Amino acid sequence: MHFLYLLLDEHVLNRFVSGLPGVWLIAVLVCAIVVLLKGANWAIDGAVSLAERMQLPRIVIGATIISLGTTMPEMFVSTMAAWMGDPGLALGNGVGSIICDTGLIFGLMCILNPPPVNRYILNRTGWVQVGAATLLVVLALNALATSNGEPYLSRSIGVLFLYLLICYLYITYLWAKEGQSLALEEKPAGGTTLVKAVLFTIGGLFGVIVGSRVLVPVAAESAHRVGVPDDVIAATLVAFGTSVPELITAISAVRKGHPEIMIGNVVGADVLNCLFVIGAAAVAKPLFIQTNFYLFHFPAMLIILYSFRAFIFMNKDGRFKRWQGIWILGVYLLYLFLQYTFNLGSLSG
Repeated sequence: MHFLYLLLDEHVLNRFVSGLPGVWLIAVLVCAIVVLLKGANWAIDGAVSLAERMQLPRIVIGATIISLGTTMPEMFVSTMAAWMGDPGLALGNGVGSIICDTGLIFGLMCILNPPPVNRYILNRTGWVQVGAATLLVVLALNALATSNGEPYLSRSIGVLFLYLLICYLYITYLWAKEGQSLALEEKPAGGTTLVKAVLFTIGGLFGVIVGSRVLVPVAAESAHRVGVPDDVIAATLVAFGTSVPELITAISAVRKGHPEIMIGNVVGADVLNCLFVIGAAAVAKPLFIQTNFYLFHFPAMLIILYSFRAFIFMNKDGRFKRWQGIWILGVYLLYLFLQYTFNLGSLSG
């Protein structure tokens, strides 16, 4: 129980890390990386086997089970941040993760190895991805227009998002059942039993979550001790800390030759960050919206997501292009540069 509390409470974890001697800090850093990488490998192997056993396309497993697992850190951090009176961190965590998942992770993976465009899934889940983010911005603009004081996302909006999450998971299941023929076209990866596939997937995701939760504060503390300024640490390590699970599983998926899991994870994680992470945080406590979200973070999120949506429409030959990855990654890097240079508000995730 103490270990779980240590992982969930940001302040307790940071205090624990700051009290470690230098040698132990390095040892914990190495262990976190090993657990993270091993967990990602297990999660991908389990997801591939799970897709084969359930006769589902791998992209569906990536968009549901894998994305649910990798967005758990954002959900825990955001809900606890809202509950403890830091709504800016809670909202920023969800929005920042959407920007990072698509801008950094998809952009980078697309440059390294352009993935296929699974139109059956992306023409459905992809619209939910951009639609959920657009709904968030519309509700935020409505809050700005109708609020007498500081605009906020109410608990009722959080309940609405969680209801939409349930609808999304159910309709994704229906789409998956309709698209089972796609799974037959995918090359089998091996003869793992269903129980073993489930254990590998759950165990791997647990390793990814634990490894990432420990890695970021340890890396930040290590950088701080060697003289790296706090603002640089905030704009780099902390800025995409909770998206480390998505990044590591994406690298593992592409390296193992399953880019469709990476695509499914990115799209599914974006939906879950909006409906699950922000929804759960808003239910815990209304989320006040700072001005920089309207001027900077929301526009950046929509530019990246609508670019991704446009690329799905453009790629008639069934594969993303490297220049598309360069564009999306470039938008993300510009976003980071402007955020750091003009201090437009730090986001976690």
